Amino acid sequence: MADDFLLDTDDLERRMDGAFASLRTEFASLRTGRGSASMLDPIMVDAYGAMTPINQVGTVNVPEPRMVTVNVWDKGLVGKVEKAIRESGLGINPQLNGTIIMLPIPELNEERRTQLTKVAGQYAENARVSIRNIRRDGMDQIKKGKADGLSEDDQKVWEDEVQDITKKYTTMIDDQLEKKQAEIMQV
Repeated sequence: MADDFLLDTDDLERRMDGAFASLRTEFASLRTGRGSASMLDPIMVDAYGAMTPINQVGTVNVPEPRMVTVNVWDKGLVGKVEKAIRESGLGINPQLNGTIIMLPIPELNEERRTQLTKVAGQYAENARVSIRNIRRDGMDQIKKGKADGLSEDDQKVWEDEVQDITKKYTTMIDDQLEKKQAEIMQV
């Protein structure tokens, strides 16, 4: 009975990959003083009676480090796109030029940079919690296997495997956080 115990480590890794990908998406939305097309990803525009992502109503470009442009395809939506950007809380003041909306990225001051590094730290901690929850699920499966007759040696091998996967992902999170905080603090 115990010989047929098999922990799905691929499933655990897939779930941890999802948590890590979510962290990278959150990091991409943090403004670092440089323009990034991904900073507009969370913004939704009321287009044609439905809330639509901004990249589906126009082309988002980064022509220079401190400028993001949105070339809106439908002239009738320019005002709605501008309003959505203005109300998004990004702290950016859109400027109109026909169907092109220019978004000059202001310089970040030291206080705002420090706040953003703390936000990045919170995002990383949330990702670590997700990883630990997935680890706990794996450990619970192992305990259940032990109750079904899994030997202590096999239990130890599986626990080490889950711990190694967990350590790999927490290290990746820490590395990503370090890079993001350095990017934010860069003047």
